[in-house]
Amino acid sequence: MSANHVVAVLVLEGAKPLDVGIPAQVFSNRPSMPYEVRVCGPAPGLIAGGDGLSYHVAEGLEALEQADTVFVPGYRTPATTDPPAAVVDALLAAHERGARLAAISTGAFALAATGLLDGKRATTHWHYTRRLAARYPLVRVDENVLFVDEGDILTSAGAASGIDLCLHLVRRDHGVGLSNRVARRLVAAPYRSGGQAQFVPRSVPEPLGDLFAETREWALAHLAEPLTLEALARNARVSARTFSRRFVEDTGYTPMQWVLRARVDLARELLERSDLGVDQIAAQVGLGTAANLRLHFHRILGTSPTEYRRTFSA
Repeated sequence: MSANHVVAVLVLEGAKPLDVGIPAQVFSNRPSMPYEVRVCGPAPGLIAGGDGLSYHVAEGLEALEQADTVFVPGYRTPATTDPPAAVVDALLAAHERGARLAAISTGAFALAATGLLDGKRATTHWHYTRRLAARYPLVRVDENVLFVDEGDILTSAGAASGIDLCLHLVRRDHGVGLSNRVARRLVAAPYRSGGQAQFVPRSVPEPLGDLFAETREWALAHLAEPLTLEALARNARVSARTFSRRFVEDTGYTPMQWVLRARVDLARELLERSDLGVDQIAAQVGLGTAANLRLHFHRILGTSPTEYRRTFSA
């Protein structure tokens, strides 16, 4: 058994190239990454993929027996094609052994076929959410999020949200510092929450999207200062009411919920890479007092700043 966390990427017939490549790239083994990737299929050999590409995998389902995390990339015709029975059995066995299962895009259909998503929240690419709900009515399909974390089973929306899911897992395993380094390597946004809305084509364009992105960047640079809804709206040059409504549409959070999570996220990074006391960190991230930081830290992350530092500090 590898000393690193083993990530198996399970390639099914019709697999989408980007969905296969994302976990393989994010978790690729290097000095800073305590992961090992194994790309496998229902059987060793050639697997016909989507978009004119095929895959030659060296391992079959036996790779899942050693995996700590199993990724199922999206694949073509998920609403009409059941995964092979052997694949379903191997996913169930991996989960029973303690492996966590994760799907990108339509890979959620394969996880749903195991029954492990029954009664749980899940998502998939917005184009397939209604079909997932119709085919697996016991799954609580959420079409308005980038990814869903149910602990030992996770699902994500379209391809780019697979990056968000992978970064979320790195952050969960090893903290914000490593996750941010991986994001920089990928030239990706360091943090988009699972609750952020999927991009769904709309008949009315959103001309203020770029302006709001600039306001979010401005807010991140001013977290230590008092940030009010009015101050954010003034920076965006719209009314507070318009800013609040469109911000929720863009991110899945109210402006002040987003600011709070950004402050907690900055506190996490300071806990990892500095020796500052909790009261000093609370002041630097705009939460005022150590008690206030502890309250919001526990509410959002389910742990204390001290425990977090003990777990993730270098």
